[in-house]
Amino acid sequence: MDAHLSQIAESCLRAAESDGMNFPEIVERLMEAGFESYAIDFRRATATYYLPDGESVVLPTHRHHAPIAATLNVAALQAAIREAQQSAPNYAYLGFCEKVMAGGCAGYVVSFPGRRAVYFGRAAETHVEHFPRQG
Repeated sequence: MDAHLSQIAESCLRAAESDGMNFPEIVERLMEAGFESYAIDFRRATATYYLPDGESVVLPTHRHHAPIAATLNVAALQAAIREAQQSAPNYAYLGFCEKVMAGGCAGYVVSFPGRRAVYFGRAAETHVEHFPRQG
């Protein structure tokens, strides 16, 4: 993958982890660069960013030491998602990650053309969250 695109992906990841950009800003930046999706794997502590032609870049993420619950708890997952969407006071992406892991989320895939994120658990349970409608 082009070094410039890899740098964009890495800057978006680091901005998420440091709360320097919010989810809509990150999605916009990645889409402008030509990415179509990305995947976060909490078990391997990696983020993979995909281009439409199949090229990808894998980057290390912050390694959380919180255990991933055995079963996906959709209510806990949705509560963490709503907190993020509403920019709740004291919201932090790393805290979001720990909350969803405690709720059984092993990772998630974000699709820009599909306008959704698919969260999955250790037993391959899934929850689909559509991007909020704009204005």
